[in-house]
Amino acid sequence: MSDATRPAAPPADGPKKVRKGDPKRDRGNRTGFSTGANSAAAATAATLGLVGGEVPASVECLLPNGQRVRFAITDGRVTGDSAHAVSVKDAGDDPDATHGAHLTADVRRIRGGGGEVVLKGGPGVGVVTKPGLGLEVGGPAVNPVPRRNIADNVAAAGRNILDAGDSLEVTISVPGGEEMAKKTLNARLGILGGISILGTTGIVRPYSTAAFRASVVQAVDVAANQGQTTVVFTTGGRTEKCAMREFPELDEACFVQMGDFVKAAFTTAVKQNMQHIVVGAMVGKLTKIAQGLSVTHAWREEVDRELIAGAAAEVGAPPDLVAEIRAAETARFAAERLDELGLAVAFHRALAQRALASLRERYPGPHRLTVLACNFAGEPIVTVHESTLSTLPDHGTERIDARTR
Repeated sequence: MSDATRPAAPPADGPKKVRKGDPKRDRGNRTGFSTGANSAAAATAATLGLVGGEVPASVECLLPNGQRVRFAITDGRVTGDSAHAVSVKDAGDDPDATHGAHLTADVRRIRGGGGEVVLKGGPGVGVVTKPGLGLEVGGPAVNPVPRRNIADNVAAAGRNILDAGDSLEVTISVPGGEEMAKKTLNARLGILGGISILGTTGIVRPYSTAAFRASVVQAVDVAANQGQTTVVFTTGGRTEKCAMREFPELDEACFVQMGDFVKAAFTTAVKQNMQHIVVGAMVGKLTKIAQGLSVTHAWREEVDRELIAGAAAEVGAPPDLVAEIRAAETARFAAERLDELGLAVAFHRALAQRALASLRERYPGPHRLTVLACNFAGEPIVTVHESTLSTLPDHGTERIDARTR
């Protein structure tokens, strides 16, 4: 994502803007449905098939948020005491890895089972292999809210069966779910073999941040539950790879892609009593962290060009370049121009110092802080530690005390 946001006009006698930022992309606002909602729909339809002998072409379900929504059903069939139904996920205008997934339910009537709804995971639904997720290790990755929602809808649809003392065994599966999961954080969380069944409301809102934020919190919880005392927050895949090369001694569970969610990441790390918090970022996100932003998304807040220009001036950039940086619309412009002058390390160190000071002020505690600045190829530029970190591996970099700035 570019750092480009709305421009601030330079003085009339100042330099022209040197780089035109891309306009904000139009985003659709059509909502969609969660994997949990579609799973509930498929399970309800299959249950109705057992009750009435035929799986309906559509079914109405109660979502966790209290809404009642009608879902289309495909591939419905009943064979003896078993029924099968599919609900295809429509994520709306959200860029969701599970959009188009075939949430599939196979519901089996267990005669004399005691009137219970039993939920299982089939192919394409991940298996929980690590503690700390609030789910049973070895069980399916179906989160508590959708789990209850599926059970409630099935119980309502199959009331006659349950009242007769028979149970309903619901198996949720997702064809292709293992491939979909590769685009998620599931493997890092110890969820293997498929996707998670999620959704606290049942609704997916376009470009919703709730799911990603929740995954960040969950990842920190998992690391803490495994006894890790260091967490490395990165803003994306390239910075994570960079951090992994810089800190090879750390377990994979220590590395968490926080994306734009600085506040969620840090508050969880502090809550979990992490002793050492590392942040890996490129120039744009590094600047926004230095600004003290809780969320660093480009659509939320523009990059502070005065902060960038100040850092450039501090490390000896010529005044005319400082003026150009102040007028430019991206932090990347400054990084590239200063790199040409051999000032990349000094410039990123100055930004890292500002980021350390901001993080220390906003998220106080006994933890130690480190900032790793990466270039656009995902290679390390400079690693800056607080001066109190006497036991940390140096990685060939200096230690500074950000609190004195």
